[in-house]
Amino acid sequence: MAVKKQSRVDQGGINYDAIAQSASFRGLIQAKKRFIIPATIFFFVFYFALPVLTSYSKALNAPAIGPVSWAWLFAFAQFIMTWALCILYSKRAAQFDAIVEQVKQETAEGGNT
Repeated sequence: MAVKKQSRVDQGGINYDAIAQSASFRGLIQAKKRFIIPATIFFFVFYFALPVLTSYSKALNAPAIGPVSWAWLFAFAQFIMTWALCILYSKRAAQFDAIVEQVKQETAEGGNT
């Protein structure tokens, strides 16, 4: 006996299964993945490079500017990288919000394809 899958509709009459199947929503998810996954990989590689390089090599021990070593500059660069990624994500989130508004408009009009 086959069980019919019931679509998820909330009290406001929003059909979440239909939204999840819409081209606009799938485009939103793909756009977010294209940004978030590479940004996350970059962040983790950059972040963990400092403890790895300082623990297992002497590459960052050389003086860069006077008595300040490359390790200190790399550590400072991590703060800059964090702020830069936050700013970049905030700007990109505005684009994601525009796609969300498009999905909401299509849902309100009943065009979920």
